[in-house]
Amino acid sequence: IHARMIKVGLARHTFLGNRCLDLYACFGTTKDVLNLFDDIPGKNLISWNICLKGLLKCSDIRRARVMFDGMPQRDVISWNSMLSGYASNGFVDYALELFWEMQNAGVEPSDYTYSMVASFVSCSNYGRQIHARMIRSGMNAQNVVLGNSLIDMYGKLGLVDYTHRVFMTMEKVDIISWNSLISGLYNSCRSQCALEQFTTMLHIGQSPDEFTVSLMFTICCKLQQLEKGEQLFCLSTKMGFLSNAIVASAVIHLFSQCNRLENSVQFFDEVDEWDIALCNSMISSYIFHDCWETALDLFVLVLRKGLKPTEFTLSSVLGAVSLNLAEQGHQLHSLVVKSGLESDVVLASSLLDMYNGLGLLNSSMKIFLHMVARDLVSWNSMIMGLARNGKVVEALGLFMKLLQVGLPPDRITLYAVLQACTYGGLFAEGMATFSCMEEDYAIIPGEEHYTCVLNLLYQSGKLQEIVDVVEKMPCEPNYEVWDWMLWLCSLSGDLELMEEVVARMIEVEPQSSVPYLVLAREYEMRGRWEGIVRIRMAMKEKGVRRTIGYSLIGINNHVFTFKGDQLQHHGGIDVLSLL
Repeated sequence: IHARMIKVGLARHTFLGNRCLDLYACFGTTKDVLNLFDDIPGKNLISWNICLKGLLKCSDIRRARVMFDGMPQRDVISWNSMLSGYASNGFVDYALELFWEMQNAGVEPSDYTYSMVASFVSCSNYGRQIHARMIRSGMNAQNVVLGNSLIDMYGKLGLVDYTHRVFMTMEKVDIISWNSLISGLYNSCRSQCALEQFTTMLHIGQSPDEFTVSLMFTICCKLQQLEKGEQLFCLSTKMGFLSNAIVASAVIHLFSQCNRLENSVQFFDEVDEWDIALCNSMISSYIFHDCWETALDLFVLVLRKGLKPTEFTLSSVLGAVSLNLAEQGHQLHSLVVKSGLESDVVLASSLLDMYNGLGLLNSSMKIFLHMVARDLVSWNSMIMGLARNGKVVEALGLFMKLLQVGLPPDRITLYAVLQACTYGGLFAEGMATFSCMEEDYAIIPGEEHYTCVLNLLYQSGKLQEIVDVVEKMPCEPNYEVWDWMLWLCSLSGDLELMEEVVARMIEVEPQSSVPYLVLAREYEMRGRWEGIVRIRMAMKEKGVRRTIGYSLIGINNHVFTFKGDQLQHHGGIDVLSLL
């Protein structure tokens, strides 16, 4: 088309040149856009705006800004284009600066301007200022698009009260308004309130869409509201939403998280056509329920069906392999490299966890050293892997390197350091790290840190100090802490304190058989048979089953489980005949 225009002498016509320039801005390169722009003799504001749009579409921010600054005149479209370019390329701070500059220049922002700026604001004060400017300029939440933008903005900022106020002042709301409100409540840890708003929405006759339903499945999962989730499943079936991959994935996740894996499997088997999102949900559900081999079998089927695994798929199956077979782990690592995803930070961290879990520290260290960008998760994975594999000195040395590069440690980092001290019996180093957590790193010790300290005190024979630490804990002790106290009561023979500790352990973990069995043994040693009868009756009433130990072994791409109460294991007849 451009060549024909040149041939007939119309290429230098401003209107036709702009139309051709718009085509290059959408489908051409930066060079094409600039060449044609230079060839238009009578450039108008539209020419400049189209050229600016073309440069921003090619992510050439530097040239776009030079052109923007050199424009003979600028309208609101010029400013909006530059704002959008900054925001879409991740330069949010520059976008906000430009927004304030725009108003100082006397250019009145449009509805689109405010809606766009509200979408990338990350500071509560800025959010309120933008809302105030909208009101002063005569724009308010009566505009549905602007109102929805404000609801979404306040929801992301966690300002739930403001979210409600904007929603209630809107004369007209649509499904996007409801979705933004419910999403904001959920993101602000107000899941129950979000569920109530969804019920209200249905009562006033507003029909949900696929996004609403998938979000509500997530909320039901969070609240462990299986009954509500089943009602939502029926509604989704009635409205034909189950054919949507995102909704179907949310259904699988709900059933899985509510301990109804069989329902997840049944629903997955009834799906006519697989996609990778659906398979990801099923694989992660299998892994959540410790069905690692089944998860790997499904992953193989995914590959055979020609579906391309995503970073999430590979990260999930790497987590399954970390507990089983090294050979499959190496194969998955090769697949990651073949897929060109080895530079992905999340996948690299999953590979670190896998190799650390298998005890292959040379492989994990090689990955760690070759990572282009190491985030704190990567450092934490490597420090924890070294600690748990007995490389205590190396773990502490890597922690020192972390401090040298200027990355501030988080609570997981310090937990890994304390674990290294625990495994290495480094009492002084561990207690020094624990003591300076709040002062040096602004981290309040949590239950996991106290558990490590109790372990260090036990190794040093400081029994009274264990009691003192538990009594002075700022947070409610978890199951592991009470387990330490139970062990201490066993040593001291304090039956009254042991009964109190057992009661607390049952509150924290009602289905754990350990406290019952330890107390029953103590009663048996003292000849208190009525106490043993009470414990057995309590276990029966509450459905508590005795914990059975097991071990795993991988042979020829299969994982075999050997439970402690089995008289006949896999291949037991052959084993006995050989013996």
